[in-house]
Parts: sequence; C-alpha cells; structure tokens
Amino acid sequence: DILSTVGRWMRVKTSIERTRAESAVFMLGSACIAVGTLIAMAWVAGFDRILDRLTAIDPVWFAVAFGAEILAYLGYVVSYREVARVEDGGTMAHLDAAAAVAAGFGPFVARGGFAVDAHAFKRHGLSDADVRARVMGLGALEYALLAPAACVVAIQLLAEGVHKPSPGLTLPWAIAVPLGFVGAVIAVERRDKFVGKKGWRGVIGHCLESIYVLKCLFTRPKHLIGPLGTAIYWFGDIVCLWACLRAFTHGSPDIPILLLGYATGYALSRRTLPFGGAGAVEALLPFALSWCGIELGAAVLAVFSYRIFNFWLPTLPAAFGMRRLQASST
Repeated sequence: DILSTVGRWMRVKTSIERTRAESAVFMLGSACIAVGTLIAMAWVAGFDRILDRLTAIDPVWFAVAFGAEILAYLGYVVSYREVARVEDGGTMAHLDAAAAVAAGFGPFVARGGFAVDAHAFKRHGLSDADVRARVMGLGALEYALLAPAACVVAIQLLAEGVHKPSPGLTLPWAIAVPLGFVGAVIAVERRDKFVGKKGWRGVIGHCLESIYVLKCLFTRPKHLIGPLGTAIYWFGDIVCLWACLRAFTHGSPDIPILLLGYATGYALSRRTLPFGGAGAVEALLPFALSWCGIELGAAVLAVFSYRIFNFWLPTLPAAFGMRRLQASST
C-alpha cells in the first residue's frame, strides 16, 4: 500500500546514489519509453493528422511555455521549503530545496520523486515520523489546490449541461472532492486516537498526520506562502501546456476544459511515478485532453512539447540536484 511504499522510500540512502553511467542508463531508458509512447500515441491519433499539425506549427508559443515552466519550478521550491518548515521543522536552504525539487522531477530515481523527498527531509534533520508526514503532505498539498479547481469547473460544466466532457468525467470531480474535503476535516481533528498506534489504526494515523501538515499550511499565516508556491507551480505548468496547445491549434484552448483535462491526466502526481512519469504522462494526458474535447493529434504533439519543457530541459538541473543530495549523504 501507499504507506508501506513511503516506508521503503524512507530507507533509500542507496537508491539515490548512482554513478554517472547508471544515471545515463536511467535517462536513456526514460527517453526510449517516452519516444516509444509518442510513436504509439501518434499511431492512435493518425500519422497524417500529426503531420498536418506539424506543418502548421507556431513556435513562438514555445517561448511562453519555457518561461511558464521556470515559474512553475520556482513556485514548487517555495512550497517545498515551507513544507519542511511546518511545526518548527527548521528552514531548508534554498539550494537544498532546489536540488531536491529538480532531482525529484527528474528521471534518475526508479521509485519516483518521493524517494528523493524522503532523503532530503531526512537530511534536513527530521525524524522518521516527520519525514513520512511531510512526504505525504507534499503530495496532498499539490491536490489541495488542483482538485478544488477541477471540482468547480466540473460543477460549472454540469450546470451548463455540456455533453463533452461527459458526466462520467465531470461527476467524479464534482462529488468526490467535496466529500473528501469534509471527511478530511472531520478525521484530522481525531488524529490523536490513531497516531502512534499499531496495525490499521497506525496506518490511518500516518495519513492523518500528513493532512495535519496540510492544515498547518492553510490555517497559519506564517505558512501561507507554501500554498501560494503550489498555486504558482500549477499556474506555470498549466500555462506551459496551454502555450504548447496554442502552438499546434492556432486558437486559445478553453481554459476550464484544459484545466479539467490536465487534472484528470494528473490523477497521479509526477513525483509519485517512476522515472519522473516518463511514458505515463505522455500516454495519459493526451487521452484526458481528448476526452475533454481537444483533438487527439493536437493533444499528442502539445503534450510531447510540454514534456520537453517540464521534464527534459530540467534534466540537467536534476542531475546537479542528485549530485548535491548524494554529496550531502557522504
């Protein structure tokens, strides 16, 4: 389950320690997976449609995508440092946070970015329990902003009676997010009954501790910069995808539709996926966008371009981030 996986992530000193040759193999493997997925998706969309889109490309939008992704990464660094600081966790150095963020989004860790986060928080001097709560809380923070936005969009589309995206896509967002929020608010106030227990109560206690980290971020003014940083991250990343779509569609994609497709395609955070989500994002996100009414050929090319900016170009900073984390563990 998730908690046992996080537990393994917390014992991963050797999982981020690899030679340059091993890192190169990881990167090459991720590239092969991504390219293979692109070819498969292009076949599904139709090679003729892909070629038509390529001949009408407007590359000026790629500059916008590049700038937006820089903004996104800066926002994530801000939120990362604030998650580390919750409950007197101490202030993490800017370079340490930037290294962990870059490495966590890179292709160099088979267990995903949360393994890097566990290592970084542990090296920051936090206890195993605090590390677990922050690793899970960091993932919760991402969706504490994206999920409500997708919920509002879904409710709006349902109220307007649109047929695409279908209710099968909008209803889960409209119903599950409010129910989950209410359940989390009620449960976190009772976390003392579970924290420190064994068995299934202990499992629930670990989950509730991560929700408590989330509560601290949103209810204490000194920590509000954390959610703000996450909002900047989502804004920059969505603008990056929007700009890539503009490059291939020559029209402004409907923002609510784009947001819902984006949130659906990221049902799992990139940091939870092995190798930075190579292959998974390239496959899931185009389909999610097509379910929301964006032509699949344009979606495939836009997502491939988007991944250049949010995954492949940051590979060099990710490599330096891994080196810094490895140096801190010696």
